Amino acid sequence: MSHPVPDLGHRRRRLSGRDPHEPHRTATPLELLYDLVFVVAFGQAANELAHYVAEDHVSTGILGFGFAAFAIAWAWISYSWFASAYDEDDWVCRLATMVQMVGVIILALGLPEVFASFEEGETLDNGVVVAGYIVMRVPMAFQWLRASRHDPARRAAHLTYFWTIIIAQVGWTALVFPSLPIGQTFLLASILYAIELAGPYIAERHKGGTPYHPHHIAERYGLLVIITLGEGIIGTVASLSAVVHGPTGWSVDAGLIAVAGTGLTFGIWWMYFTVPFGDVLQLRPDRAFFWGYGHMVIFASIAAVGAGLHVAAFFIEDHTEIGGVGTVLSVAVPVAGFVLMFYALWTVMLRRQDPFHLGLLLGTTAVLVLAVVLAGAGVSMAWCLVVLALAPVVTIVGYETLGHRHQEAALARLKRSG
Repeated sequence: MSHPVPDLGHRRRRLSGRDPHEPHRTATPLELLYDLVFVVAFGQAANELAHYVAEDHVSTGILGFGFAAFAIAWAWISYSWFASAYDEDDWVCRLATMVQMVGVIILALGLPEVFASFEEGETLDNGVVVAGYIVMRVPMAFQWLRASRHDPARRAAHLTYFWTIIIAQVGWTALVFPSLPIGQTFLLASILYAIELAGPYIAERHKGGTPYHPHHIAERYGLLVIITLGEGIIGTVASLSAVVHGPTGWSVDAGLIAVAGTGLTFGIWWMYFTVPFGDVLQLRPDRAFFWGYGHMVIFASIAAVGAGLHVAAFFIEDHTEIGGVGTVLSVAVPVAGFVLMFYALWTVMLRRQDPFHLGLLLGTTAVLVLAVVLAGAGVSMAWCLVVLALAPVVTIVGYETLGHRHQEAALARLKRSG
């Protein structure tokens, strides 16, 4: 029996919309390539955060990192939801993606100036970041216009995306020139943030929506989680290098740091992938907005964990202005942020408040507090990091022993209600 030869060319195709129920839909090589530039972007943001925190300029680091994390995550989200619905992998999509990759690199190069402007506290120097967004958004707006021509049944949604992109970008560009104080800039920027976040909501809820694939988009978010977890590995190597190349060389502390950093990263990975988000999105697509937007906190928290491990490396090298407690907090706080948002996503997506989670949260809090207390008592940073690595283990053990049954029951109820 002969099989048809697939079309291996990349000629221009109509953006008629992918099948949202397409079986075995997975991330394409183009999407995976696009994700690589976010390694650079998150790495730059985490590196700046680590330096400012280590120098005891914590507020500068937090403000700069918050701005950077939103800009990076939103750039990825805008592309990924479009690609889930309309990526035909023709030469036009490929070139548009390449241009957007250039824009992400420009954005990353502009992050040091953003952090420095928060440190100076006068005007927000985000001109390079805005330039990167212009480079990204021109092809993105073009792609939505293509879709509006090729898929007229969903044109209202496409044009909503197009106009919110254009209006927000014009607004951000206009804010670059007046040199307003940072407070006034963010007051006006709050309007632009609202437009950014409202655009997809209006398009999907009130203008017909787009044919995104629930399992595909869940996989895409999971892949970006893995990319941001790379910052944890880099931070672990930095801390390990500080010990190995220090006076003690290879030692027990070196081994503890290797285990702690890798264990913390692995634990966060295990914890995140305990929930089958794709199944939930398929059953209840109306809950996608909190899930999609809430992941910006997930991405930022994981990248900040990597930054905290960098701070631990500076502490070990005696290159910090903060003590052991502050160093441990630089890891513990983002871990807490990740854990809280993880359980918030579970609760909202499955519409169930599980009392079992309260016990897991209390156990996780106890581990994080213990690490800070040990740091205050003068215990070595290596052992403090080992204790921190146990924070996600609380949830992992809870889910592997009992929590998975609660989750299965919640999914069954969701299927019955659907």
